[in-house]
Amino acid sequence: MTPVIVTCGLSKWYGNVLGLSDVSLEIEPGITGLLGPNGAGKSTLLKLITGQLRPSLGTVRILNQNVRNNPSLFHRIGFCPEHDSFYEEMTGWIFLTSLLSLQGFSAQEVRARAEEALGIVELWADKDRLIRAYSRGMRQRLKVAQAIAHDPEVIILDEPLSGLDPLGKRKLIRLIKTYREEGKTVLVSSHVLPEIEALTKTIILIHQGKVFAQGDIHSIRDLIETHPHMVSIRCAEPRGLAVQLLEKECVLKVHFGPDGRSLLVETNNRDQFFTTLLARIVQSRMEVDEITSPDDNLQAVFDYLVGK
Repeated sequence: MTPVIVTCGLSKWYGNVLGLSDVSLEIEPGITGLLGPNGAGKSTLLKLITGQLRPSLGTVRILNQNVRNNPSLFHRIGFCPEHDSFYEEMTGWIFLTSLLSLQGFSAQEVRARAEEALGIVELWADKDRLIRAYSRGMRQRLKVAQAIAHDPEVIILDEPLSGLDPLGKRKLIRLIKTYREEGKTVLVSSHVLPEIEALTKTIILIHQGKVFAQGDIHSIRDLIETHPHMVSIRCAEPRGLAVQLLEKECVLKVHFGPDGRSLLVETNNRDQFFTTLLARIVQSRMEVDEITSPDDNLQAVFDYLVGK
């Protein structure tokens, strides 16, 4: 697929403080998660991508157009900022319809789009309340509404799940996933790993202003050769299975769980290990309850990459 967002050698510094260093990315349609701790450079990158900041070095293109000083491109982009920036004495309805009017829609279309967006984020019943009376979760949902109301092709969300309760987070995750099905491009940032993992397997890991990795989380994990893979197995005969597995060169260590039915295996060749494991299970007709890889997840990959 043709990349929708392309950055080349993108850097930004504030005096002597480096915010972003030599970031080159190609982001395709679908959902891409931008992951990193607070202060990693996520918001700086998103502000550069949306044209709010001028790069110190490098370029940004969206839909094959330069972003900076290109107002005609902005109606194709939706942006939900991390921090609030509301006119507190406005109602949610007036705030949203005012922004839609600035997009050049007719009065009838402004109303229709505002009704739809507020309905999607479940704020229709509170549309006439002043924003200053909104809770944190309501303010967050209003930011999402203004990002999607004009039906943009590219949606950029900076910490969109912050401040939402668990139910609100689940609903927003489902909403974001619908945009992938519609062929839109969504770039969503978070410092909470399970949130990104619930949205997508395509990630960008950023730390101290630099991109550490980009791509599918499992492919990235496979490239980290300095750390053996961990595989957890729950079965009826863990000790007998351990004896058989330790005969193989691909098995480095075996640890038994406290429940007496599980073992944790360290392997330096995951593919060979799973081939061996499945053969043993079939041959012995062993009862196996569960096979998981506890370090084949976003938290483990991130910790390995940043050296924790």
